[in-house]
Amino acid sequence: MRMDTVVLSSNLTMLRVRGWQVYVWRDDDSVTVIDTGAPGSGAEILAEVPRIDRIVLTHGHVDHCGSAAELQDATGATVFAGAGDAAPIRNGTAMPPPVFEDWEIPIHERVSAGLPDAAPPVALLHEVHDGDALDFGDGAEVLAVPGHTDGSIAIHLPRHGVLFTGDTIANVGTVMLGTFNQVRAQTVASFKRLAALDVDTACFGHGEPITAAAGIRIRETAATLTE
Repeated sequence: MRMDTVVLSSNLTMLRVRGWQVYVWRDDDSVTVIDTGAPGSGAEILAEVPRIDRIVLTHGHVDHCGSAAELQDATGATVFAGAGDAAPIRNGTAMPPPVFEDWEIPIHERVSAGLPDAAPPVALLHEVHDGDALDFGDGAEVLAVPGHTDGSIAIHLPRHGVLFTGDTIANVGTVMLGTFNQVRAQTVASFKRLAALDVDTACFGHGEPITAAAGIRIRETAATLTE
């Protein structure tokens, strides 16, 4: 197995499976997984989390939704995803390509090597929209954050001061705008929306989580972003 486990709080764990990041939120009576890594990660995830009640996909890229079908088949978990990305996830088809900045092209070629274009289909998929509430974390708020993909979502747990940003925000060396976006200007606007939240802990699709004063760090970067 190629997996690291990082305990972030009594409720929250990050699994790094073959380099991809998966988050596990545990309530007293349920377990929620946010993103599922690349296809074929199910065995590693299930070794750590044999019971999964729900899976939330921040967006439809294969390194985030890749093992959702496998985990659903194994556990019966309910899978949620933003409406704008639902069709490719449900059908197992490739997402629309990003609009690359020149400097992103070699990075994308490197990090996507070995990944398939699409994940196995998740036939039983529940679509969520901005403002929806999910039953975990004492009230999880769905925030539509389009730009990285049309259906990108973030999950905010206001009672715990926790934010799952998906790929709208990254923390690779520094807090930064996520890369490989479909519409950069939308991603910037979504980043700034997330920056307005009062959060202590931020969990990114790529890069190390921040477990104290995360909102301050995110706002510092937001102030530097232009469309």
